[in-house]
Amino acid sequence: MYTILIIIHIVTCILLIGAVLLQKGKGAEVGAVFGASEAIFGSTGPVSFLNKFTTGLAILFMVTSLSLTYLLSHRGSESVMEGVKVESVPAEAVTPALPAGAPEKTQGTVPEKSSAPSAPDEQTPPAPQEGPSK
Repeated sequence: MYTILIIIHIVTCILLIGAVLLQKGKGAEVGAVFGASEAIFGSTGPVSFLNKFTTGLAILFMVTSLSLTYLLSHRGSESVMEGVKVESVPAEAVTPALPAGAPEKTQGTVPEKSSAPSAPDEQTPPAPQEGPSK
C-alpha cells in the first residue's frame, strides 16, 4: 500500500508540474489592455480543461501527501538498533592503561621538549608548574 501510494504521489507531482507550466499566466493581458478592468477583476468565463485538470491534480497531491504522512506516523517502532545485544563493557576496555613507568598525566602540565635526542623508551618528566607569585 505504501509503495503504491508513493508511486501515485510521484506521478501526480510530475503531472502537476507539467500542467502548471503549460498554463498561461493570469497577468498576461494586463500589460496589453489597461482599460479592460472587467477582464482582470470580473468573471473568468468558462474554465478550461487544463484548469480543471490542474485542480484535480492539486487535490490528489494533497490527499496523497496527507495519506503518506499518516502512514509514516503510524508505522511500527522500527529501530536501527533493534536486535543488537547490549553487553556491559569493563572500564579497562574503555580507557587504555598507561605503560609501565610512564608518569600519570595531570591536568595543566605540558611536557617540555628537550634539545637532546632521547631514547624511545625514555620519557622526560613534566616540568613543575609554578603558581602566581604575589
